Amino acid sequence: MEKIFTALGLMSGTSMDGVDSSIIKSDGLSQFNNVSDKYWEFDLELRKKLVDLRNEIKTKDNLIEFSNELKILERELTIFHGEIVNEISSNNNENIDLIGFHGQTIFHDPKNKISKQLGDGKLLSQLTKKEVVYDFRNNDIRNGGQGAPLTPIFHNLLANNIFNDFKDSFSNIINIGGISNITKTVMNKDISKKKIEAFDIGPGNCLIDEWIRKNSNKKFDDGGFIGKSGTNNQLLLNQAIDNFNFISYKNSLDIKDFDISFARGLSLEDGCATITNFTAYLIAEGIKFLHKKEDYFSNKYLICGGGRKNNFLIETINKYLNRFENFTLENIDNFNQNGDFIESQAFGYLAIRSYLGLPITFPDTTRCNKPLTGGSLVKNF
Repeated sequence: MEKIFTALGLMSGTSMDGVDSSIIKSDGLSQFNNVSDKYWEFDLELRKKLVDLRNEIKTKDNLIEFSNELKILERELTIFHGEIVNEISSNNNENIDLIGFHGQTIFHDPKNKISKQLGDGKLLSQLTKKEVVYDFRNNDIRNGGQGAPLTPIFHNLLANNIFNDFKDSFSNIINIGGISNITKTVMNKDISKKKIEAFDIGPGNCLIDEWIRKNSNKKFDDGGFIGKSGTNNQLLLNQAIDNFNFISYKNSLDIKDFDISFARGLSLEDGCATITNFTAYLIAEGIKFLHKKEDYFSNKYLICGGGRKNNFLIETINKYLNRFENFTLENIDNFNQNGDFIESQAFGYLAIRSYLGLPITFPDTTRCNKPLTGGSLVKNF
């Protein structure tokens, strides 16, 4: 029997609002049990520092220009994570074997082989007296990969577990976080014959959130009510679609690949409606792309990530897919999962796989040149 590890996954996404934490148990293969999940919100000062510095880092040269600021903020962010881990450890009976520490993405440019996540694994290990796996993306990038998406191997495990538990039709998974990505899953019994495939397919919440933050005192469009109350500006939407140059689904995406300038001058509600339509259109096009691929077999998609709660976004995606028969988008929460914490659970799982030297990225998920393990393991205590 394979050893079962207890891992703590820590994930801070593009919204930069806080950290998701998940304690999981897994053998790094097919066994998985989620123990607990919790969200830890950044204070306003830390969040502002993160957002402001990310906005300054537009090129690789900016990483050098702002190196001192990055170093200071990385330490502050790592200490925040350390406090989380120590509080979890003191309030939980589980003995945590490994920490999967994603950190905060500040700049992602795989074309130039750069992906910068703030997060000092050595310091976190020192602060928590735990072994830490971090820097998950760079081994993939060094070997020709895009460094993203990283979660497909975990999405595949979840899809198989859901199928076994519910005897339901097999499903692909869409994560609508800051960026949207899609995983074409395979049954474990078919995994030697078929390949897990994954793609970034467009923005998720990033544009909608940015519009709301810049034009109101809210952080996001809760439930999609603001967008639903507005009117889509079809002319501006068509121009935005025409002007957006989606080169290839083989490329990973960053929030800096998009902007909201096309909605300038619209009211809060109309701008939100138009940007939501733009987001939904690109997600729908990504789904259509997967439908065109050979040996496609699933008409069901399980949605995780914060975007699943935006009812107007989901309705609009369905609108753009209305020609597909027997097609369903379903909330992953309907299958005994918490869609807010799939990525933090994933980084616990990826930490275990990295520790065992198992691959976490594949040519058909990140375009790397061979299946690769990733993540740097550090024990600094």
